[in-house]
Amino acid sequence: MLLVGVTTLPTASAAPFTLFESGQVRPLALSPNGRLLFAVNTPDNRLEVFHVGSSGLSHRTSVPVGLEPVAVAARSNDEVWVVNHLSDSVSVVRLDSEGREATVTRTLLVGDEPRDIVFAGPGKRRAFITAAHRGQNAPFDPQLTTEGIGRADVWVFDSENLGGSLGGSPLTIVPLFGDTPRALAASPDGSRVYAAVFHSGNRTTSLNEALVPDGGEAAGGTPGPNTNFAGKPAPEVALILKYNGENWVDVLNRSWTDKVRFSLPDKDVFTLNATANPPTQLAGGAGFHTGVGTILFNMAVNPVSGKVYVSNTEARNDLRFEGPGIFGGRTLKGHLHESRITVLGAGSVTPRHLNKHINYAVCCTPTPNTESERSLAQPLGMAVTSNGATLYVAAYGSSKLGVYATAQLESDTFVPSTANQIELSGGGPTGVVLDEARGRLYVLTRFDNSISVVNTATKQEVAHLPMYNPEPASVVAGRPFLYDARRSSSHGDSSCGSCHVFGDFDGLAWDLGNPDGDVKANPLPVVPFLPEFGDDPTLGQDTSFHPLKGPMVTQSLRGMANHGPMHWRGDRNGGDLGPSSQPDNGTFNEAAAFKAFNPAFVDLLGRSSQLTPAEMDKFTNFILQVMYPPNPVRKLDNSLTPAQQAGRDFFFNVTSVFNGPCESCHHTDPNANPSAGAFKGFFGSDGRSSFDAGRQFPRVPHLRNAYQKVGMFGVAFPNGSVPPDAFLGEQIRGFGYNSDGTIPTLFQFSSGFDVGILNPAGIPRTPEGELAKRNMEQYMLAFDSNLAPIVGQQVTLTASNAAVAGPRINLLRARAEAGECDLVAKGRAWNHELGFLYLGGGQFAGDRQALPHITDGTLRSAIAASNGVLTYTCTPPGSGPRIGIDRDLDGVLDGDERAAGSNPADAQSQP
Repeated sequence: MLLVGVTTLPTASAAPFTLFESGQVRPLALSPNGRLLFAVNTPDNRLEVFHVGSSGLSHRTSVPVGLEPVAVAARSNDEVWVVNHLSDSVSVVRLDSEGREATVTRTLLVGDEPRDIVFAGPGKRRAFITAAHRGQNAPFDPQLTTEGIGRADVWVFDSENLGGSLGGSPLTIVPLFGDTPRALAASPDGSRVYAAVFHSGNRTTSLNEALVPDGGEAAGGTPGPNTNFAGKPAPEVALILKYNGENWVDVLNRSWTDKVRFSLPDKDVFTLNATANPPTQLAGGAGFHTGVGTILFNMAVNPVSGKVYVSNTEARNDLRFEGPGIFGGRTLKGHLHESRITVLGAGSVTPRHLNKHINYAVCCTPTPNTESERSLAQPLGMAVTSNGATLYVAAYGSSKLGVYATAQLESDTFVPSTANQIELSGGGPTGVVLDEARGRLYVLTRFDNSISVVNTATKQEVAHLPMYNPEPASVVAGRPFLYDARRSSSHGDSSCGSCHVFGDFDGLAWDLGNPDGDVKANPLPVVPFLPEFGDDPTLGQDTSFHPLKGPMVTQSLRGMANHGPMHWRGDRNGGDLGPSSQPDNGTFNEAAAFKAFNPAFVDLLGRSSQLTPAEMDKFTNFILQVMYPPNPVRKLDNSLTPAQQAGRDFFFNVTSVFNGPCESCHHTDPNANPSAGAFKGFFGSDGRSSFDAGRQFPRVPHLRNAYQKVGMFGVAFPNGSVPPDAFLGEQIRGFGYNSDGTIPTLFQFSSGFDVGILNPAGIPRTPEGELAKRNMEQYMLAFDSNLAPIVGQQVTLTASNAAVAGPRINLLRARAEAGECDLVAKGRAWNHELGFLYLGGGQFAGDRQALPHITDGTLRSAIAASNGVLTYTCTPPGSGPRIGIDRDLDGVLDGDERAAGSNPADAQSQP
């Protein structure tokens, strides 16, 4: 019966595991009575429950929740809330008194990519949840094209009155003036909640090359050197500027303030009044802290002093260049981000560099060395003792816990030392909770998906318990190469993950040119331009890669498979590997292109040598599996609004100044290359380069993450028919679109081609033309991605909410029928744990071999008749059998294994 069910799925041939690399925020929690430990099993989409005893931890049960759970908080001894990052949901889990049985009883729907949760307010009954200011479940217009809008939200629910609506009825949604939010913390009395912006920035921006005088530093333009070591003139490029409190200045401290049309207030951590009705941000300067850091990871509150500790990294992107720097100037080599804890007091912000022992003037000593072993990289989760005297910090990039006396941390008198660090065998610690009653720390180690138990008296790991991990071996083996700073840098504080945060980006631009580098030939094919210019698509311009390339925004490492050469110019490519054709041949070979980044370990991170070929193979095999999430702007039924559809029609059908419509360069075909499984398709790029209005030939960029870059508004240069903006005031981002991040909006991006696309005779702009550009903008914000919008979405059916949940179940079924997802249902009925996989045609297969297929209607009726509960989830295509009915894919269904006493999470354990 299982084989029949699986083979009838239209997507059964797809990969059974989809890698999102979501960053855990609050992965562990203790029950208030200290008897149970809760851990999110992110890759397995579950909550694991452990009994805490005098002899250690013992596993009690495992509860299916949403996709990519990243945070958990215990409201009581028998109720736990889990934040599901990809499902845009929160699972409310009820447990029996012993923690042996647990079930999701309610699924709350929130904004896009929720990350953290705390309970605070009166009786600590209010749940505060961070989410991005967008998403199909949000009951508001995100105003993605309006300047001055905060892009961070805190959703607040009354845990004792969730409301009868489909996704729950929040008390309020508090908007915050920042980019995507991440961490939360509550004051000891629950009266205040602190919310941190994730990519909070550091008051840097890029100035468009059109506003920088040509001719280099001598002419008032780009700071020197303006040639490489061989005297080859550099292209004219943009400038990175940093606000110094009075002016926007470049690396030479020259002011460009009159050219910047917005301000960056850099509001990093916000303070909410948790007891107000409804909760709201405190008024005035009491409502936020600035200058906390660039990437803010987590927060902890001292229970005695009330001070807030913020783990973060501070970017140094206002400086330039990688490589040895024979020109005598400082380079970024080995000194990109500084790992810090910033202490927030009443009106004070005090950053503390955790690695103040590092001598950045000396580089590239082989590791391990005495300096690197004292370093802590990428601090994440924290815990403070009840007396407020000691702070524990999980150093993700160092596979250690740091131990700090809070008084020494606050006064900056601490001395970095391995004596105050605890080695963890699993690697990649993300979260830590303190069990003072037993003198234990529990730490989740993400590299191996396990939990370490640490003795606080001896500062030693005393136990290590693995959780079931469905990730392929290639993912587990390759993940450390992205984050492990002890392996990546001679100082022990930098890794690729310093900028490519959790495999994504940091929201910044960096000038990573190298004056000591050679000019290299460009082997990439170029999209044909104007037919009247003949057969040369380059218009006679030099397409070679000059080593001084100017500012370029950090690119995501998601979704690189099937998209050819890498980096903005495509200067990391397969080179001369034979004929160039898609997929994956010649210069389009993604594996070869990614391996071309190996020199960056030395030139940028400051490693003493490159990775070995075997190590780089592992890194490559891992990173090419990381996937983009579904687009949160597009409607859940995958349809387009009239404006989006009009924009798509223009994008595909209206011939432009280029030799065809926009799609002729930004090639889009989600169904191309079906043999590549989950990685199939082109999403705005097929890997070719193109003519550009700037002085270099960039690769045509994909458009899957355009919605992530909303928040920079205000341009000082004329773009097509669009004049410069007036001063637009406070914004949340300093970098927008294009390779250098200088184009604020997609409207400005499309305006650059007015003359050719909309006004071929040079006619002044028209209302019809403006509308066409607005429609194009709407379409690009809702652009196709590898996964349909429905993937991850959930609903919980109970005996009493069929009328409310029914339409949502119908939607999930319809999208599964369309092949956009695999639909699974998990829950309990008649006191039995149940799992189902939708086969299509209204039929579900259960997780017991002997049971016949059951119709959708019969299943819903059974839940009502048994007073049961069932949570439906749309999972990535191909993953339904694993998530729904056969967890370890050993061919024996989960229900049969439970009945026989074998372990559904162990392929070696069978009836």
